[in-house]
Amino acid sequence: MGLFDATQARRRQGPRGHYDMLLMVAAILLVSVGLVMIASSSIAVADGANKGAFYFLKRHTLFISLGFLCAVVAARTELKTLEKHSFLLMLMAVIMLLAVFLPVFGMRINGARRWLNLFVTSFQPVEAVKLILVVYLASYLVRHRDGVEYKLFGVVKPLLVAGMVIVLLLAQPDFGSSALVIAVTVGMIWLAGARMRNLVLLGLPLVPAIAWAAMTEDYRMKRLTSFLDPWAHPYDDGFQLTQALIAIGRGEWLGVGLGSSVQKLFYLPEAHTDFILSVIAEELGLAGVLFIIALFAVLVGRGLMLGLRGVEIGQRFAGYIAFGLSLMIGLQAIVSIGVNLGVLPTKGLTLPLISYGGSSVLLTCVMVGVLLRATFEINRAIDARAMGPRVATDGVSVPLEQGEPA
Repeated sequence: MGLFDATQARRRQGPRGHYDMLLMVAAILLVSVGLVMIASSSIAVADGANKGAFYFLKRHTLFISLGFLCAVVAARTELKTLEKHSFLLMLMAVIMLLAVFLPVFGMRINGARRWLNLFVTSFQPVEAVKLILVVYLASYLVRHRDGVEYKLFGVVKPLLVAGMVIVLLLAQPDFGSSALVIAVTVGMIWLAGARMRNLVLLGLPLVPAIAWAAMTEDYRMKRLTSFLDPWAHPYDDGFQLTQALIAIGRGEWLGVGLGSSVQKLFYLPEAHTDFILSVIAEELGLAGVLFIIALFAVLVGRGLMLGLRGVEIGQRFAGYIAFGLSLMIGLQAIVSIGVNLGVLPTKGLTLPLISYGGSSVLLTCVMVGVLLRATFEINRAIDARAMGPRVATDGVSVPLEQGEPA
């Protein structure tokens, strides 16, 4: 029996579920490109830190391997298990976000408290919180479907939960993840059928709050203003963006060749994390960037399409999970690409499945595993419909007809 056997979680003569192969292939290709580009972009950084040329590649490979195992477990776990424990998971998420402020467990790096000290390694809890929030919101949207669609208060409750998460993130501070959480929450609620009028009424008071949060810190204001004209201060606030734009310009149509980037040699900061797309653009050109965008479009597009299909056939929890995780991965990719191209301020968000990382790579792999599980259960329900009334609506049970052996 294979890891992704299509007969998993079905009974004799029952409907066959299957994982969406196009989505899976897109995710595998993104991970593969990431491994190659981290090998290319991190050598100079690792050598400069006297850690050995392939230090970051080895660590990334380790986390990708662990992520693959976790993704397999997630893909073989029934979504009803996550739905059943969604409140407990949300409580754990809040505890993890609070724990970063504790003297023993919290770690301050570059002035921010975003990491937990696990003594063996560090862990960034916001990566797990992104997945947990999607699970909680999906569970809420299933349980309170009518309230979300027709009542203002039905929309207020999930926004309050997301607001609590955002407050804790801003206290770290983590403005990029906060903006991502807001966008995904609003997106999921809207896709669940909430009236746009209610979302607008609730969103208007948040505009001055977001503006206040952006303007109260000098470094945030510098990020917001430097991307408008990075060449005005090319050696100060605009240094990151100007070096990224130089890398993208050097790549032209087909790039300067894999491994031949000049900007990654101590010119481009965070070449293997936040600005890895600039290295891809320099070495593989516009063709390489378009290939990356196409892979994300396939992954996110398939997730959204199957999520819509799941809602249509009554698999609402699986459908909302597909919506939320597709939005989470897709919006983070859009922000990361936008930052590299200079159309968005620097947010500190990595390119999913490609950038170097520990907890971010691990939890993104888990997200893909849960997303694949959602596609499995949606496809199983579709197959159950095709088999006719003999199959129960949950896509698993097959009632015995008279005369059939028990």
